[in-house]
Amino acid sequence: MKLAVIGGGSSYTPELVEGIARRAGTLPVGELVLVDPAADRLAVVGGLATRMLARVGSPVTVRTTCDMGAGLDGALDGAAAVLVQLRVGGQAARLSDETFPLACGCVGQETTGAGGLAKALRTVPVVLELAERVRERAPGAWIVDFTNPVGIITRALLDAGHRAIGLCNVAITFQRRFAGLLGVEPGRLSLGHVGLNHLTWERAVRLDGADVLPRLLDEHLGVLAEETGLPAGLIRRLGAVPSYYLRYYYEHDRVVGEQRATPARAAKVAEIERRLMEMYADPALDTKPALLGERGGAHYSEAAADLLAALLGEAPGTQVVNVRNEGTLPFLPPEAVIEVPTRITAAGAAPLPVPPVEPLLAGLIAHVSAYEEIAVAAALHGGADRVTDALLAHPLVGQADAAERLARELISEGRAHLPWAANG
Repeated sequence: MKLAVIGGGSSYTPELVEGIARRAGTLPVGELVLVDPAADRLAVVGGLATRMLARVGSPVTVRTTCDMGAGLDGALDGAAAVLVQLRVGGQAARLSDETFPLACGCVGQETTGAGGLAKALRTVPVVLELAERVRERAPGAWIVDFTNPVGIITRALLDAGHRAIGLCNVAITFQRRFAGLLGVEPGRLSLGHVGLNHLTWERAVRLDGADVLPRLLDEHLGVLAEETGLPAGLIRRLGAVPSYYLRYYYEHDRVVGEQRATPARAAKVAEIERRLMEMYADPALDTKPALLGERGGAHYSEAAADLLAALLGEAPGTQVVNVRNEGTLPFLPPEAVIEVPTRITAAGAAPLPVPPVEPLLAGLIAHVSAYEEIAVAAALHGGADRVTDALLAHPLVGQADAAERLARELISEGRAHLPWAANG
């Protein structure tokens, strides 16, 4: 089968290549096409991908194209799945996303709050345009979105009628970490994962079917607190392990203070990417370098390969992904996109039943889900009023003066990537 990767010049691509190589028995890929307008990065990443596959004797052929016209069409023709892992505006836009909200006393983060909205406004139209090309050239292909903010982008894709699913590495990272703490094989663990993308909690950790979350909280609470950046007492109060991203909500003012006092993570990531590209260019390198683990996206290779194998009919399974709610969480509308354990087959993704969600969690989920609905409308139709409404709806902003000021700043910072703003 043929896979196409939009944003194939990403530093994440070796993660995906590693997963494809490991899954050769259940993910029989014959051709991998990497698409990216950045020709220099694409050449470097494509070369490493070829060497990695050759090292393990993989039959996969790697092709690259930086032509977003006929080259993209050729990449999509006959593809079984298209993975989207792009960054509109590059690291410069990320730096803006992580810094401009701080002037209003709001968290600066690239996937949530004002920064996350800025990224969504830049990204949704680009992804939808690509999805239309997929519909024309490979109408039966699955679109797998790894581009943040995953929940908003997945909802926009589904609203437009595309065969799409969203993927994040938070759940698989928790599974692997819990397995390490318990000293067991990861495959023996399943998670009671619930929420929205980057707004999730682990309400159960089942080892061979028995919930061992109480044991984890009793024996490893200090470690979990350190790794999530949240107080141990709060985790104990919740009776669940929040994702790291909940720190932006539960410790908002503390995080803002830290962000004002330290360089943005974007600067660190940019340096890591520079070093990675130097490594990738080494013709002797034929394995994923350890430094990639510092970039983020841990276990992406496993999550993506497992999802593709299930969707393409070779290895059905259960996985945490972003899908339509369709009644799974009754306090959300059916069309909302949620992140929960899901049964994945060639027919698609069916969320598994979720036990009733406590009001303490459900209230925040509903709040952010409403914001995401408004954010999609702002990304599709533009306009300062829609941007302001989305910011006003977000719990990390939520104040009229801040929403109006941030909307003006967001539009000014992102004008080059917002056609409706550039023409306004």
